[in-house]
Amino acid sequence: MKFTRTEIPEVVICEPNVFGDDRGYFTETFRQDKLEDFIGYTIGFCQDNESKSTFGVLRGLHYQLPPHAQTKLVRVITGKVLDVAVDIRKGSPTFGKHVAVELTGENNKQLLVPRGFAHGFVVLSEEATFAYKVDNYYSPECDRGIDFKEEQLGIDWGLKVEEMKLSEKDRKQPSFENAEYFHFEKDLY
Repeated sequence: MKFTRTEIPEVVICEPNVFGDDRGYFTETFRQDKLEDFIGYTIGFCQDNESKSTFGVLRGLHYQLPPHAQTKLVRVITGKVLDVAVDIRKGSPTFGKHVAVELTGENNKQLLVPRGFAHGFVVLSEEATFAYKVDNYYSPECDRGIDFKEEQLGIDWGLKVEEMKLSEKDRKQPSFENAEYFHFEKDLY
């Protein structure tokens, strides 16, 4: 497995090795020991989630506040999405900056989105199956979000807003300026 730090070093692209032949392929999609060796801290993933969405569906930008903050390891099983992680750690040198990575069923890339980041994705293919691991359970009282079209963030989602399909929740997310942030600390893990 190959790990690559992005422009925001805490956000990591994970690329598993895929071994294929005329019968199909085999890949190890997750190795906790190798990931932890690379990032330098322990992750206790406790839940796997999966969603299926059609073209233009945008889910995000979501996060959970402490004590139920989540690290996510996200991937696409089929289809193509643009996946985005936004640094919302007040005081961080990369506060308000984002990383955008195209994840597809073909490129097998995964994105590690640590605690202290808002996360979202938009489907760029006819449909996509999206899967992710989290290290904390869903907590409605800690659930938060940020308006995906926030100009201050400068995210190019690759689609016009008119092409996007949003939940009622995502239509009403606060601006970046009015969002609740994390406080930048070395140890959010």
